[in-house]
Amino acid sequence: MPNRLIEIFEDSGLIEKIQRRLPHLFQLAELESSRAGKIGMEVGSVREKIITALLIHKFGESNVETGIPITEAEVDVKLFGQPISIKTITGESFNGVKLIWTVDAQKAEEFRKIYYPSCDMLFIQINWDKSGGLYYFPLSVQKRTFDRIGRQNYIKLPKTGTNPRGAEITREALETLATDSGSKKIVINWRKTQIDFNPYKRWVDLWREN
Repeated sequence: MPNRLIEIFEDSGLIEKIQRRLPHLFQLAELESSRAGKIGMEVGSVREKIITALLIHKFGESNVETGIPITEAEVDVKLFGQPISIKTITGESFNGVKLIWTVDAQKAEEFRKIYYPSCDMLFIQINWDKSGGLYYFPLSVQKRTFDRIGRQNYIKLPKTGTNPRGAEITREALETLATDSGSKKIVINWRKTQIDFNPYKRWVDLWREN
């Protein structure tokens, strides 16, 4: 069964809403995940929830499976039973997108030996004050790219002696995926707005309830 994700990129009304709302929602995610002006790693989980909520908004809660075991490293959500990976990156360059998080260099090496793309991917490039986009990389495009450029050029391992944090998809691979004719893109102009945000208000309000 073809993945229904393609419908997002063919819905003109939803495209306009994504272009208008996603920067605001991701700005909220950053504010919610910040402390003393520094954005924490948990921002990735909040962004993932925002994209998952987009799928629920479009396709209905009953068709979006969110209770994915943490052992499924690549899968973040399922749409009509089809697995989807959600990846985000901030900045102009396509560097630093993790395929697997691990502090064990040997596990990262083992991962590169066995990895092969296994699900469709939604990829979001956040580029504040400039343009980026919401991309759809179908599984077929990922496999084609992987087969063409090879394992060594698709997966980047951390330098020896550094804090590994995991194996990454290379900049070359991401740029190839982004320009493939089989991929889809919604161009997004990432503009921040003035937001009066208090990270404690919601919790204070809940404490005030009887």
